[in-house]
Amino acid sequence: MESTDRCIAGMDVHKKMLAVVVRRQHGAAVEYLKKQFGTTRREIEHLAAWLQHEGVSEVVMESTAQYWRPVWYGLEAHFALHLTHPLKTRAPRGRKRDFRDAQRLADRWHSGDLEDSFIPGAEQRSWRWLTRTRVHSKRKMGVIRCQVEGLLEQGGIKLSSVVSDLFGVSGWAILEKIAKGESDVEAMVQLACGGLRKKTTKLREALEGRLEPIYQLLLRQHMDQVRLLRKHVEEINEALAVAMKEHVAALCRLSKIPGVDLYAAQELLAEIGPRAAAFPSAEQFASWVGVCPGSQESAGVNYSRRSPKGNRYLRRLLMQTAWGAIHTKKTFYAGLFQRLKPKIKAKGAAWAVAHRMAKVIWLVLHEEVEYQEKGPALPNQRTLTRKLRTLVREFQRQGMDVKAIFNQTLEAHA
Repeated sequence: MESTDRCIAGMDVHKKMLAVVVRRQHGAAVEYLKKQFGTTRREIEHLAAWLQHEGVSEVVMESTAQYWRPVWYGLEAHFALHLTHPLKTRAPRGRKRDFRDAQRLADRWHSGDLEDSFIPGAEQRSWRWLTRTRVHSKRKMGVIRCQVEGLLEQGGIKLSSVVSDLFGVSGWAILEKIAKGESDVEAMVQLACGGLRKKTTKLREALEGRLEPIYQLLLRQHMDQVRLLRKHVEEINEALAVAMKEHVAALCRLSKIPGVDLYAAQELLAEIGPRAAAFPSAEQFASWVGVCPGSQESAGVNYSRRSPKGNRYLRRLLMQTAWGAIHTKKTFYAGLFQRLKPKIKAKGAAWAVAHRMAKVIWLVLHEEVEYQEKGPALPNQRTLTRKLRTLVREFQRQGMDVKAIFNQTLEAHA
């Protein structure tokens, strides 16, 4: 017989209103209570008081755009909350009603027909906002880089054909001169540094064009935007260093994986948590991320093994780290890529590397173990020392002293 203690509330979330249905079962009889609320903080407090008065223990809602967030934050201290995807709970066309949707959510959750979405705690949510905002800021800089290149082409300046990075040290110094209307090519060529000094002839030819005053104005505006975005990224880096200072050990363990630097480690920690506690196994974590083969089977025939969409931020990050690990010599991932490439081509082999890296990342966090290279030929002491010194500098730039932690790794490989 069903227990009468379990009282579930289904909630259809909108921008300005909440349709709430409380499902209460007495033996074989089911009772529904319906009520509408607003979405302001005061209305959410009234909703919490009403649900407590009705004896509700669980609340299930849809992840409608961003509108579920204030409701979740206002109720998470009082109830067991569950979030489901709207595509899994949508009504048949022509049969959609707000309260009917809320009732269906409560009924399906009671029957165990719905999957719960992973919603991290308040601290991890703040990390996600920081890391994801940093990603978006860097994407904006990429867009501006393309716009700047278009302006230079407008004036016949082929700087991007010679300089590897327009916003690098040499490229940025030359752009500042161009934005100010500098016409002395020799003066701009003298700003070249590093490997660009070997290309002075090509650089001189590339800078023979000239921008009109209107395009110089636009170039100055684009450069101001880049300066502002760089400032924002630095502020985010400082905030992340403070927020994650208690998890420096986890960041160091992640950074020892080939292809993973400090910024990637921070994103991994923000997306899955310092212990990956929400995922019971490495396979479930890889499935949630969306880097494992899918299944589209019917009548015993599998028509597609296309990967699920998963977490788009982690999918992007894992592919970037996978390519970084592939291009790191004498590593297990580089050897795995070379073995799989003839069978499933480069893109498929890279996905396989990302899948394997996801499992290793779960082990490093969940089991708190150190990464150990199992490649065909272990990297020599000089290569390992170079990488660890680079990592130490990255951590120090964010105010974290990790020399002692990395020195233990060096001593272990000595």
